[in-house]
Amino acid sequence: MDLNELSYKVIGCAFDVHKILGPGLLESTYEKCLCFELEKLGIKYERQKELPINYKGMTLDNGYRIDILVEDEIVIELKSVDLLQPIHSAQLLTYLKLSKKQLGLLINFNVTNLQNGIRRYKI
Repeated sequence: MDLNELSYKVIGCAFDVHKILGPGLLESTYEKCLCFELEKLGIKYERQKELPINYKGMTLDNGYRIDILVEDEIVIELKSVDLLQPIHSAQLLTYLKLSKKQLGLLINFNVTNLQNGIRRYKI
């Protein structure tokens, strides 16, 4: 499955979760439900994937975590905020750089229309 097809399926799962739960819940709730939907489709994922930082040959484990890493290819950063801020995009882009992944999805479930809460980044 190519990255576009995989991201399409992930976004479909997010829409399923949002359709049932709607906005206003904790990020952790959406994370668990999204993983449930991914699992139903047989899509491999890792929740709260540790992301160590390599600085000049020194590995730092500062507790950074990718919310969901799908098929070891797509970084998903989940939010449940009133409004996505530039720092949220910067966080995802940094996670993509540090993990050496090319595709990321920033999904904010705290919106009435999920189309307005999804941003796709490719580096």
